[in-house]
Amino acid sequence: MVFKHQSFHEEPPVVEKEFPPEAQLEGAVSDALGSVGGVDATGIRVVAEGTTIVLLGSVMYESEVARAEEVARSIAGVTDVRNEVTTGKVA
Repeated sequence: MVFKHQSFHEEPPVVEKEFPPEAQLEGAVSDALGSVGGVDATGIRVVAEGTTIVLLGSVMYESEVARAEEVARSIAGVTDVRNEVTTGKVA
């Protein structure tokens, strides 16, 4: 196997931000949802738009929708939560 350094049109790639703040927030919220009780987060997707967290997907019970939002709001750095999680069949 031959090792080739990454390049784009013969130029090395430029990484603007190694770990953008949005990715850190998404990770923190996802980790919290996965480890907290009262919500099955397997059907929830977390997207950060700046410091606003968007929760997408579905859960089985209405109580899980509220719990997911509560958990997301508790994470340091989150200023707002847009909860678009629905109840019903988990996708």
